[in-house]
Amino acid sequence: MSTDALRMRGPVHGTKDAKRVAIGSSVGAVIETYDFIGFGTAAALYFGTAFFPSGDPVIGTLAAFATLGVGFAARPLGGILGGHLGDKIGRKPVLVASLIVMGLATFAIGLLPTYTQVGLVAPALLVTVRIVQGLAFGAEWGGAILMSYEHAPWKAKGRYTGIVQAGFPVGLLLANLVFLFSVHLGGDWAWRVPFLASIVLVAVGLIIRSKVPESPVFEDVKDSGEIAASPVLESIKKDWRDILRGIGLRVAETAGYAVSITYMISYLHTNDLAGKSETLLALCIASAIGIVATFAWAALTDRIGRRPVYLGVCAFAALFGVPMFLLVNTGLFILIVATIVVAYAVCQNALAGAQGAWFPELFQAARRASGASLAYQISAMVSGFTPFVTTLLYVSLGWVGPALLFSAFGLIGLITAWFTRETWGATERRLADEATRSEEHASGHGDAMPHRHAGTASNTKEKELL
Repeated sequence: MSTDALRMRGPVHGTKDAKRVAIGSSVGAVIETYDFIGFGTAAALYFGTAFFPSGDPVIGTLAAFATLGVGFAARPLGGILGGHLGDKIGRKPVLVASLIVMGLATFAIGLLPTYTQVGLVAPALLVTVRIVQGLAFGAEWGGAILMSYEHAPWKAKGRYTGIVQAGFPVGLLLANLVFLFSVHLGGDWAWRVPFLASIVLVAVGLIIRSKVPESPVFEDVKDSGEIAASPVLESIKKDWRDILRGIGLRVAETAGYAVSITYMISYLHTNDLAGKSETLLALCIASAIGIVATFAWAALTDRIGRRPVYLGVCAFAALFGVPMFLLVNTGLFILIVATIVVAYAVCQNALAGAQGAWFPELFQAARRASGASLAYQISAMVSGFTPFVTTLLYVSLGWVGPALLFSAFGLIGLITAWFTRETWGATERRLADEATRSEEHASGHGDAMPHRHAGTASNTKEKELL
């Protein structure tokens, strides 16, 4: 690893727009998560009855969770499209387009007729809109995280991408707060209002995102003529090992979330362990704590590296599955809240916080959007159908099935992290310190700071180290 290779991560001190870009990317993440997570909450609490009526409530829940999974299955396609465009025409256009599509699809859910109104047309429309949601959400993450990453200072990549990743618990909090309010409206309005209200957030997000500048790293790649003809295919050919590693790392986080949060909502409700309002309140508390936790975990990776955080948290998650269900099975609200907070603020937020910087660093700059998006979104196919599989395991094995599945995902993350290289270890941190002091010294003597393109590595072998 050399200093020149590190320069393909962006300017040493970051750009003057780094904070604005991180906030703008985070606001979009808030909105997109509000839209997407809102669907999961509605599927757990309402859609089984509204779109898939059945004499057996478990069957209705299975159908609703299957629809939830369809959206996740579409996310890799969105990731491929968003990654390709992000490496070809820039990160910013993908940010704006994904937000528009996601917003319109989510608003449309609030207008859909139910099964009692139009019969089988209702679930068909719901599945169609869900696919559109999945495509948009698949394109979202790569653009948002790379914009923040490539504008951020070398020594603060974790903190700046942590701002973006913290947007997800903010979106989760907003979605659950709205559902907590709307549950008192009764009838279909209990789930329609949250989706219809999202249009306001979309308008705000578009205003903010339209003003953020393009990534300096993408501009360097474009100016040097290194844009690949087919970034996705090139990434699959050259980066397939890191794509597989990224999938394993991501599954531990997102599939673990699907068990401990998405499925847990249904589990608490169907087993009369907590009412809808209590469950939503517990999620709101966990989400609020998760905002701070995500940023804190991400900042920690700047100090000790990305890999140690992942190894420690995945080991904990692998041991937490059975205790997690034993605690909620008590039916004590305080223990239910504590369990959900730990599952979210530790098992999920820590991994998400580390991913923000670790995933981009696994891939070379010209293929970064494609490689990171593929790794991030392919794993969504596993996590998307996890609530469905978890429900089947519960029917067959009781709560032990979901508990062991959660532990298995933690073990997958642990093994994958063990075989994934550290990208911000002691050597990288030392080189970053030296480069920072060097540029500060040059600036102090009145020398011009290096031009934006001066940091572009000319040695292809050095670039490939990224």
